[in-house]
Amino acid sequence: METRSVRPGPPWRQWVQRTGRGPAWRSALLVAVVAQAGSGWAAQAHTGRVPLDAFARILLLTGPALLVVRHRYPVAVAYGVSAVTLVYLAAGFPYGPVFAAVAVACFAAVVAGHRGAAWGAAGLLWAGHLLIAHWLYRRLPPAGDGPAPWGQELGVTAWVLAMFAVFELVRLRREQWARERAERAAAAGRRADEERLRIARELHDVLAHSISVINVQAGVGLALLDTDPEQARTALTTIKAAGKEALGEIRQALDTLRAPGAAPRAPAPGLDRLPELVEQAAATGLRVDTETVGRARTLPPGADLAAFRILQEALTNVVRHSGSRTARIRIGWRPEALELRVDDDGPATGSPAGGSGNGLAGMRERAAALGGGIEAGPRPDGGFRIQATLPLDPDPDREAP
Repeated sequence: METRSVRPGPPWRQWVQRTGRGPAWRSALLVAVVAQAGSGWAAQAHTGRVPLDAFARILLLTGPALLVVRHRYPVAVAYGVSAVTLVYLAAGFPYGPVFAAVAVACFAAVVAGHRGAAWGAAGLLWAGHLLIAHWLYRRLPPAGDGPAPWGQELGVTAWVLAMFAVFELVRLRREQWARERAERAAAAGRRADEERLRIARELHDVLAHSISVINVQAGVGLALLDTDPEQARTALTTIKAAGKEALGEIRQALDTLRAPGAAPRAPAPGLDRLPELVEQAAATGLRVDTETVGRARTLPPGADLAAFRILQEALTNVVRHSGSRTARIRIGWRPEALELRVDDDGPATGSPAGGSGNGLAGMRERAAALGGGIEAGPRPDGGFRIQATLPLDPDPDREAP
């Protein structure tokens, strides 16, 4: 298969890709055209000024030419354009739109965050104009020129202040847009992290429970393979069912990764699947007694899934870490909360059930995400207890979302 190398493109295109700004030479060319044409018209309207010559045309081109690099060197361009404009005024040429380049240069400096440089460049031009118009006019062309009226200076000052007020408004608006973009990006990153954590918890709970069941049943099958083939067959059947269920839930989680936001192909497990959980535990030799207190009601999908996973992980901990072959589940329905409690009589085997493993941490994260909490630890009379509290809507008759 033929491959083609991608050329980087012209320098101005690379600059656009790095900075997100359009080519600066376009606006600079526009300012140059306006300055040349407008100054020619001003030369015809103001007959008392020095006629435009080659030097004037060069100055009218120099200012806009500096604007090409205003994004890279905003401070130097602001002072440079002000100096060029001041030379133009000192030479006695007509005013016209020569100040357009100064406005664009100061705007670029303000937007780039160099407000002091922009004010300094404008102040330099303003002070130089005062000297030329009121004190140095006798020594500078055109000959016989008189002082400028002070009212004109007030108008110029008001124009500069209004111009900088607009610059500040644009700067503030751009900063607000930048903050909003950063906040949206951060929010998207948080949502992605939360989704990854959710999927990681799902995979951990599914794998931990299923592999625990498979491990126990594999041991039973190996032990009874020769002496009790029928019981070994039952163990293998349980392994197959647990593996199939785990593969289905893992496939569903992976589909979510491949197509974020897509609807799941199968409903998430909830407390209605508690009998299946008890049956799987019984297949490992663990007898589970269940007790329900209070009036049951429909749970929101998130709370229903969290309740199921907490009970699943708690029973997995009993299978893996407890020597007891009996566990008790108590589901307490209160108006404002759902209480889940799993007890076993111990003793602990292997690593302690209440360690800092991912299982207990995952249960705490699930409960905390709903505003609840987990309490886990040894019981005074022996054994181990895991108790979870999940807040619920206090109105039991309201339709679940």
